Amino acid sequence: MNLAESFRFALQGIGANKARSALTMLGVLIGVASVIVLVSFGTGAGNGIRGQVSGLGANTLTITPTSGGSGGRGDTGAATTDSGTQTRVAQLTVADAQALQGTELTPDVTAVAAVVAPTSVAATYEGASHTVGTTYGTTANYLTINNDTVASGRAFSEQDDTAHSRVALVGPTVAKDLAGGDGTGLLSRTIQLNGKSFVVVGILTAKGSSGFQDSDDRLLAPLSAVQDTLSGYGSINVISVSATSADTVADATSEVEGILDARHGVTAADRDYSIFSAASFLSALGTVTTLITVLLAAVASISLLVGGIGVMNIMLVTVTERTREIGLRKAIGAPQSVIVAQFMFEAVLLSMMGGLAGVVVGLLGSQISISSVTPAVAPWSVFVSFGFSVAIGLIFGIYPARRAARLKPIDALRYE
Repeated sequence: MNLAESFRFALQGIGANKARSALTMLGVLIGVASVIVLVSFGTGAGNGIRGQVSGLGANTLTITPTSGGSGGRGDTGAATTDSGTQTRVAQLTVADAQALQGTELTPDVTAVAAVVAPTSVAATYEGASHTVGTTYGTTANYLTINNDTVASGRAFSEQDDTAHSRVALVGPTVAKDLAGGDGTGLLSRTIQLNGKSFVVVGILTAKGSSGFQDSDDRLLAPLSAVQDTLSGYGSINVISVSATSADTVADATSEVEGILDARHGVTAADRDYSIFSAASFLSALGTVTTLITVLLAAVASISLLVGGIGVMNIMLVTVTERTREIGLRKAIGAPQSVIVAQFMFEAVLLSMMGGLAGVVVGLLGSQISISSVTPAVAPWSVFVSFGFSVAIGLIFGIYPARRAARLKPIDALRYE
């Protein structure tokens, strides 16, 4: 009896108990499909998060004040407030932003924008009212630095900032809430921001939602106009800086630190500001999302292991049911290798067919989006899960096959 004959007998064994074979394959199917679907959701979620962070600009630096810096006032008179314990209230100023722009000390910096962020700004128009989620007073460079564009109308310019023009750019959410429809009816209209008149000159391009935050619920206006009416002329909240490229982010960071350290009279040990880089965050984020995806695959693999135990259980039952058949074959001269091959083929075929069905179900399941996550099938998950299912058949089929091969012919023939 050759291997082809053993393969034929294995197929007959599977076909003789169709319902039991189908249930056994179902366990493997669920395991393989779970691995593919969970990995695809993990990969899709990671891609979505990385895309949102990349939207900030891989060459963008964001400078924010941090409390706890110690020391005296810098030589240039940067805005700081000393307490009795020599702990300063960290502040950034428009002068700090101006010092970073267009100097020979910052060759790797292309654009700088100072930002103030007044809170609780209510926009009203013809009886409609909307509390703006995010309001920024900034300069024209902000749009370029943060990859923002205007879908309708125009952007405000440096001349608008210099002239203290009360003009504004609104996000689609603000425009629709105030004017209705697609929001374009708000263009060239005068709205009230906390009772102060501003003319809407442009509607920003939609960015969509990010988790619980609506990225389109925002308003931008010239820095000088916002300071005149909404925030006052004090410290600023953020300085946005654009490096010449993603490759020069580290150099630009060093140049910015050198200037701000000198202005604030601080060192690397006691800086009263921090610099956030989207590029460095993307690197750390990639490590985290990869780890999460691997953990999801590991959890899903447990169901594959359970499916393998099911294969072994059914094969043990099959060996018991076919004890007389095994004894008869051994009595007419079938060697142990042929008996082992027959039951190994049967176990592997069950796992392989379940694995193939699991791949199909997993690929179909990965086409379904849940919430804002769009799954992305990872090719390696398909090959690994299917290969693991075949290995499960081999590993969990060994014991039943060897048990069948070791049966003594005389005992097997007497078995009832």
